[in-house]
Amino acid sequence: MGVHLSHCKEDTEALGARLAQELRGGGLVAFTGGLGAGKTAFCGGLARGLGCADPVSSPTFSIVNVYRGPVPLAHFDMYRIHSEEDLYACSFYDYLDAGAAVAVEWSENIEDFIEEPCIRVSIENLGGDERKITVTGAESL
Repeated sequence: MGVHLSHCKEDTEALGARLAQELRGGGLVAFTGGLGAGKTAFCGGLARGLGCADPVSSPTFSIVNVYRGPVPLAHFDMYRIHSEEDLYACSFYDYLDAGAAVAVEWSENIEDFIEEPCIRVSIENLGGDERKITVTGAESL
């Protein structure tokens, strides 16, 4: 387990870019953290680290944003997802089966359906721009 202190959005993105090296063959990253914690900023770093050129934005309304690159990144917001039927409907399993890197915000809503191996990232807002980022299941962080 790695615990990291981020002092700004750029620190959070840089940590995401480092983690991307472990997702070159695809994989699942499950995020927890409150609204505005920095989950989307971390995903921006993941996308950059995977070589994705598309701009990263929160998938709150679309449920999934896909960023094209050598290893595509499927970025999900599971805030409104609560059942396995919902996961099938939004193609969650299709992206995993295709070898994409999959990042899941609000993963606690689908905890019963997450299979290992999985990298877990918990982001805690410490006030201002400070974040405590805890990463488990990753070898490099």
